[in-house]
Amino acid sequence: MASFEELGIGEERAALLRKMGIAKPTPIQTQAIPPILAGRDVIGQAQTGTGKTLAFVLPMLERLDPSAPYVQGLIVSPTRELAIQITAEVKKLTAGTDYRVLAVYGGQDVEAQLHKLQKSMHIIVCTPGRLLDHLRRETIDLSRVKVLVLDEADQMLHMGFLNEVEEILRAVPYRRQSLLFSATMPANVRGLATRFMDKPEEVTVKGTQVTVKDIRQWAVETTDRAKQSALCKLIDEQQPFLAMIFCRTKRRASTLNEALQQAGYNSDELHGDLSQAKREQVMTRFRQAKLQLLVATDVAARGLDVEGVTHVYNYDIPQDVDSYIHRIGRTGRAGASGLAITFVAPRDKPELADIENAIGMAMERVRLDAGDGGATRERAGGEGRGSRSQQGGRGGNRAGGGGGRPQQGGGRGGRPQQDNRGGGRSNRGGESGGRGHGGGPQGGKPQGRGPGGGSGKKSPIRSLRNKSR
Repeated sequence: MASFEELGIGEERAALLRKMGIAKPTPIQTQAIPPILAGRDVIGQAQTGTGKTLAFVLPMLERLDPSAPYVQGLIVSPTRELAIQITAEVKKLTAGTDYRVLAVYGGQDVEAQLHKLQKSMHIIVCTPGRLLDHLRRETIDLSRVKVLVLDEADQMLHMGFLNEVEEILRAVPYRRQSLLFSATMPANVRGLATRFMDKPEEVTVKGTQVTVKDIRQWAVETTDRAKQSALCKLIDEQQPFLAMIFCRTKRRASTLNEALQQAGYNSDELHGDLSQAKREQVMTRFRQAKLQLLVATDVAARGLDVEGVTHVYNYDIPQDVDSYIHRIGRTGRAGASGLAITFVAPRDKPELADIENAIGMAMERVRLDAGDGGATRERAGGEGRGSRSQQGGRGGNRAGGGGGRPQQGGGRGGRPQQDNRGGGRSNRGGESGGRGHGGGPQGGKPQGRGPGGGSGKKSPIRSLRNKSR
């Protein structure tokens, strides 16, 4: 595999990458960087977590001139969270240089943005709506943009931003370099590329290949009424290090998060009805593993790259295969293992069949045993096999095992737990903050396990849940 220097990245920036722990380029970087450095338009198809941000940021920095006091690079993303994430990456790579980078998105104070824009930024990372607001106010000048990037283009159009994107494209110079990155390539994205790009070179890292290789996929058959109970049972059994739980609507995400918090789980929600300050606060806590369960909508979580996500729960089945690929791509990053679990009500079976046909594989069917039993995985042509908790795995830790200490990061303070049987439910005992009598050694600290039945990492928080029954 070629080095960053061999791809054309300068020695100083390549040395900085090594200091950041990035020694070798990923496949999407290897394919995309040379044509971008050559000034060609590029369409890159790769899911989040494959290194696509660096695939366009690195060559962009090589091509721009920090001594020129005007906007030269424009990166458009569908969500505020993704804009913040990209901006943080660009700032890491430009630390100690003359580059000035600004994130422009809704929810920020407009006057504060205007003040920063007057400082002659070189690179703007933005969402479509707020950028158009500045264009219409004539408070931003894009007339000398050299490199334009549309990131997560499929989601941008799925969210209804086609008119806004076309207006932005008309505001930048005709002779510019255009880069379009997307996890999927539906017809409307290809149509946009045809109209606004000049003989683009296509580079592809197949999302479904990454999905099948790195992420185990389960389908849990349940009912709408029993879904919440099934989710809680799996969380208790698996003790994920960090998990994302996807709902179709903001209302369902909020309702589920409220129920989880009332049950004592360390959870919070992420969706468009929250203030920008709240969204940033939630993401900061999640990235720092002070929050372990993030209940989110597809739109709010699109493109987020959070290290350490071991489990994805599709509480509501995705509406299409593209959404499915995006959701489960939050785990199984950089060769790490991950587990994606989709809850399937009877009415969801046609959608499940469509997803399985599209990804070219059948998910493992999982049956949740009644009562205190764990999950049983069913394999085609053979008998079901119990999960690790059923096969003599961790005993008495489903609620953090003895959870007698308060949680970090906002979870409910740890009530002592008592276990009557290995892998069984916890019973109430003692006062909040006291030491319980767990079924495992030393009160049963959570044990690190792989994604088939746990996180694979030791959680910094004693328990996902401090509920006593």
